[in-house]
Amino acid sequence: MKAFISVDLEGMPYIVAPSQLNLKRVLYEEARKIATKTTLIVADELHKNGFEEVLVADSHGPMVNLHVEDLPEYIEVIRGFPRPLSMVAGIEGCDAAIFLGYHAKFGTAKSTFDHTYSGGSIRKVEVNGVEVSEFLLNVYVAGELGVPPIMVAGEAQLLRDDVEKWAPWVETVALKSSLSRVAARSPSMAKIEKELREAAKRAASKLKAKKAKLLIAKKPVDMRVAFLVSHFADVAELLPTAKRVDGLTVEYTAKDMTEAYKTFELLVLAASGVSSFITEQM
Repeated sequence: MKAFISVDLEGMPYIVAPSQLNLKRVLYEEARKIATKTTLIVADELHKNGFEEVLVADSHGPMVNLHVEDLPEYIEVIRGFPRPLSMVAGIEGCDAAIFLGYHAKFGTAKSTFDHTYSGGSIRKVEVNGVEVSEFLLNVYVAGELGVPPIMVAGEAQLLRDDVEKWAPWVETVALKSSLSRVAARSPSMAKIEKELREAAKRAASKLKAKKAKLLIAKKPVDMRVAFLVSHFADVAELLPTAKRVDGLTVEYTAKDMTEAYKTFELLVLAASGVSSFITEQM
């Protein structure tokens, strides 16, 4: 069997400061070590429970966060951005999906670094009328490609809001409970490791027992994207398939979730481009 692991940073334990999330900031190295250790713990337990291969998608920011020295032979890593299917690049052909370090969607109260895909441009994303987090957005893509989610470890509010509601068969581990957007309570790493290993073992067992399910979005897929500022929507509206809904929002219809996701990626990149352009003129 082959496992796919998508790794984000904001939902990792102990990560509460912006300086832990940026390549150029002083505490970034600490976050890299935490994320790498968490990923290797889960990968090791999966390997012990029947997964001959583990594909890890480094999926935060520029997507070059994890330490890749001395990786076990059974692990491959996808790094770099932009790339097709972004946080779930390479998931096709895998037997199960695991999401580590994931966080709640934009606007979630008392949730560290709440945002949806792009903290600098996106306010809300809806798939067929359902507001999605990054977890739900990525799981819809996985489901369309025949890959069931079996485990999520991240910020506690995400687990309550989205994972338990939309994928109740998934094994979960709360890596931290937030006190505010920039403060959280985390267990010891020893306790986290124990819970991660137990959850990974149960997840592998559920998959073998055929208790894991696919979460598939109805086709065609109706997408609605609300931006943080109106000039991002101005640019998004230039896409021939996009319809302006209001000052901040566009909507479009895609034939399937893969097409919907790629179009969304393009809109985010366009917003980033116009943001840089405007900043240079100030």
